[in-house]
Amino acid sequence: MQELRDAGVMLRLIYQAMKRKGIDTDAIFARLGVDEDYVYTEQLRTPHSAQLYFWQVVEDVSGDTDAGLHLGQLLPAYKGQVLEYLFLSSPTFGEGLRRAQNYQRLLSDAANTDFFIEGDEACMVLDAASSEVSRLRHFNECFVQGLITFFRSITDDRFYPSRIEFEHQREQGREHVIDVLGCDVIFGAKENRLYFPATMLSHASPHAEPELLDLHERFASEQVARLEKKDIVGQVERIVAELLDSGEVTLDAVAERLGIKPRTLRTRLTEAETSFNQVLADFRYRLARQLLATTDESIDEIVYLTGFSEPSTFYRAFKRWSSMTPIEYRKTAQGKDAMVDAM
Repeated sequence: MQELRDAGVMLRLIYQAMKRKGIDTDAIFARLGVDEDYVYTEQLRTPHSAQLYFWQVVEDVSGDTDAGLHLGQLLPAYKGQVLEYLFLSSPTFGEGLRRAQNYQRLLSDAANTDFFIEGDEACMVLDAASSEVSRLRHFNECFVQGLITFFRSITDDRFYPSRIEFEHQREQGREHVIDVLGCDVIFGAKENRLYFPATMLSHASPHAEPELLDLHERFASEQVARLEKKDIVGQVERIVAELLDSGEVTLDAVAERLGIKPRTLRTRLTEAETSFNQVLADFRYRLARQLLATTDESIDEIVYLTGFSEPSTFYRAFKRWSSMTPIEYRKTAQGKDAMVDAM
């Protein structure tokens, strides 16, 4: 199964909100095993499942049990991305919404939004592939505010929600959420939903331009196609994880498990701007860091778990990857939760 990932822009917006709120981002990064440079990595996509751990760390460090709600208030508007351009160059807000649905993977592999009209209201269903994340209070309350802020930015502040429904429950602070979101809020619903006046769908965009719209759609299609090409990397990593302890981690063995020819696999990895040896090395390095930082496994056991034939080979490879020996890395990293090792 392909691992679902979120676009790095989501993390960058939250990072900016944390800085605005005065949260100790260095402490959060230390817990996550990343730094500011990581947040601004080009074409960054982080595991969707990591949302669970990320928000727990944010709550722990900030001491704010409503961290998602309060950071959502400070999120900058989503700017400078092709999805924004699709909305602005579409003739109406509704047309932009329909087009953006075709390219929502650019924001997240887990995104599965839909919208429909119910009487005089329009409704966006904010579905996530992971049931755990779809019930995650911090994520939901932050994300819906990010959407509202974005919709306001592209409609000259005309957009406003009429009702919001959340899957997650809330025992305390319900009135505070209503005050922050400025509309009726329902908790414990079957789906996460954002309702707004249906008349908003016909709101005309002053930036509508047919030629630009065609250009933006082509660009969005190219970006989705690029992501689809990179899907093969995740598939290879999954099989590598299954084969590591067998010692038979070869391109031919992986291709056989995928049901394709080795030459085809090599070509598809080249199209994804990588190679089998690079994917294998990256996976081994990530696994080695995770084991060294978060377990007490012996070095000999880690050598076996990462698929190396002998310790000396593992030591040389790890030194080349990190400029540290495995023992030096363990002393530096152990005790940190190192979420980056899952990324």
